[in-house]
Amino acid sequence: MKSHILLLSFILLLIIPVNNAYSELKLFTTNQVYSEGEPLFVYGNGKPNETLIIRLFSPDDTIVGFDQLTTADDGSFNHVLLIWPKPTSSFPFGTYTIEAISTEQNGLSQKLDVKFTSTTDLMEIPIERHVLTSVFAPETAAINNPFRIFVQTTSDGLLIGDDPKELLQTTHIHLPSGKVETISNAFSTLHQGLYYLDYTPKEEGTYVFHVVSFNQGTISHASVATNVLSQDLGGISNQIIELNSVLKETSDELDILKSEIEGFGSTLEGASTNIDASVTSVSNSVSNIEEASSQLNSLFFPIVASIGIIVALQIAILARRR
Repeated sequence: MKSHILLLSFILLLIIPVNNAYSELKLFTTNQVYSEGEPLFVYGNGKPNETLIIRLFSPDDTIVGFDQLTTADDGSFNHVLLIWPKPTSSFPFGTYTIEAISTEQNGLSQKLDVKFTSTTDLMEIPIERHVLTSVFAPETAAINNPFRIFVQTTSDGLLIGDDPKELLQTTHIHLPSGKVETISNAFSTLHQGLYYLDYTPKEEGTYVFHVVSFNQGTISHASVATNVLSQDLGGISNQIIELNSVLKETSDELDILKSEIEGFGSTLEGASTNIDASVTSVSNSVSNIEEASSQLNSLFFPIVASIGIIVALQIAILARRR
């Protein structure tokens, strides 16, 4: 039994080095930068007579090239994957990724980035990706009222990304209280490279949404702030509209009062005119009375004097008779 175990161990030791000798998968291209009409030539080494899958990814991570080939007896391979076409919306300029996948080495794969540009003359530049993150949120919001946040991730002008839990895995919010809230698992996918989150604030103050995108070793940051109030602008706007309505009604009532006052003013003016006329008339009457009184006095005094004389004579006559 022990001899069988030792024999089996010896066979395994012999097999493992042989497999390790061909366990590496290598991938190369003739150039790093290509332009229209040039062939994309890939070559490398794998296991002898194994099947390899070669894929080409565009800047937005969609597959634009796919081929399957078999390595030679020594494990080498070389293949023209495609001839670079004219740039289009589905084949734009930018950074492309070539991937070779082994079907016999537990899915072992190798990746290589190349650049598709308008010209390759005198161009020696490093192949790099530039991920751009944009975040959109309202400037103001209200407590306990949900609002929506949108995130866009692009590379070379194209939308990139798939699972927001991986792409936006360190995205968080700085709350007004100073605490930090992680929201990477709360995003939903609207479209490839477009994500959204419905968020409900619980306190007043400024919320800072810090979005972090990580794609193929490249990281990008973007931030936006939202000021949360006790009520939203819609409620304030309704109050302003209501106030404007009240002010309009008040203005209308003041116009009516003004017109009534103007009518009352004309009435007072007429009454004043009538009073002036009445005063003039009374004054004239008083003058007439004074004139009549003077005339009456001029007539009354002689009569009274005559009566006095007559009375005196009567008294004298009566006295003599006695």
